[in-house]
Amino acid sequence: MDDVGITVDVAPELIIWARERSGVARDELIRRFSKLDAWEAGEVRPTLKQLENFARATRTPVGYFFLAEPPEEPVPIPDFRTVADTPVGRPSPDLLDTIYQCQQRQDWFRDHALANGFDPVGVVGSLTVGTPVVEAAAAMQEVLRFPAEERGPTWTEAFRRLVARAENVGVLVMVSGVVGANTHRKLDPTEFRGFALVDVHAPVVFVNGADTRAAQVFTLAHELAHIWLGQTGLDDIDLSRQPVADVERWCNQVAAEFLLPVGELRRQYDTANEFGEELQRLARHYKVSTLVVLRRLYEAEYLSWESYRLAYREELERVLPLVEEARGGGGGNFYHTQPTRVSKLFAREVIASALEGQTLLTDAFRMLGLKKKSTFDALAERLGVV
Repeated sequence: MDDVGITVDVAPELIIWARERSGVARDELIRRFSKLDAWEAGEVRPTLKQLENFARATRTPVGYFFLAEPPEEPVPIPDFRTVADTPVGRPSPDLLDTIYQCQQRQDWFRDHALANGFDPVGVVGSLTVGTPVVEAAAAMQEVLRFPAEERGPTWTEAFRRLVARAENVGVLVMVSGVVGANTHRKLDPTEFRGFALVDVHAPVVFVNGADTRAAQVFTLAHELAHIWLGQTGLDDIDLSRQPVADVERWCNQVAAEFLLPVGELRRQYDTANEFGEELQRLARHYKVSTLVVLRRLYEAEYLSWESYRLAYREELERVLPLVEEARGGGGGNFYHTQPTRVSKLFAREVIASALEGQTLLTDAFRMLGLKKKSTFDALAERLGVV
């Protein structure tokens, strides 16, 4: 039936652009759209139904196919990601949609905070890149109270505690490995690790939940440094290189000092122990990744730059399968996962606003990713709103 119907005059370069933009393997698309090569060559025009299906498969708004040429889709926030010290190329639809969703939540929360007389979040923009790293990390530690001995027995518990402390300050922390609640649209941690959206009334941090938990701990600390700095940004957080941007270099250094202070490292590091075992021991103690420990050992001058880069590459090869494993994980319990995806602080305020009649239930459902009133009621109870 797809071969029957009204055909659409679509510029071949738009078909090519949509395919490349989607990140979906060409072979997979050809299996679904047997005439893809002919469309791209301009030899055959798709039917309207075929175009709509292709748009869904490539996560492309249908309207884009009626443009004269492919549109520019810049990342809507400062982009600090680099590969070999050059800016990253075209953003994926998954990344763009995630940023847009978080911005929409931020807009709602800002309006809600102003309408209800919430105080501004005092830590936003309280530091500058001129603030010494040790002083900046101490300022964050004073507010978040996250010493090594209070991080719990696992990386997951440490991450949960740091999220809770950040939200207690007024930072909306959103953690997800998928776009919205769509488990078929998994985020790629090699494209981005996280981002921060700075606003004095509604600061937002997003952490890519498809990454390993140890990596998420550092990403969260890095994005919180962005909040203290008052600088919105999208990050990949590659510790194997020196970031070009002063903002990224400062945030990396502050996050590392916040999680594993050099002074403590020098007291803790046992040079008599086997290197790999010591790496693992320090990572377990501070609930960071072994890659973070390596970076700190270099910064504490236990490793030369050449030795550090070699050790980093070897350790990265070991942990990459763990990243793939984390990315392939299931969704878990909805009542635990969904509030984490949208921020528990955000979820509580949306639910309370809806129950008080300030926000329409349909709007609350949309923002929280819900479909049924029974789910809304159950979530409200679990979050302690009722």
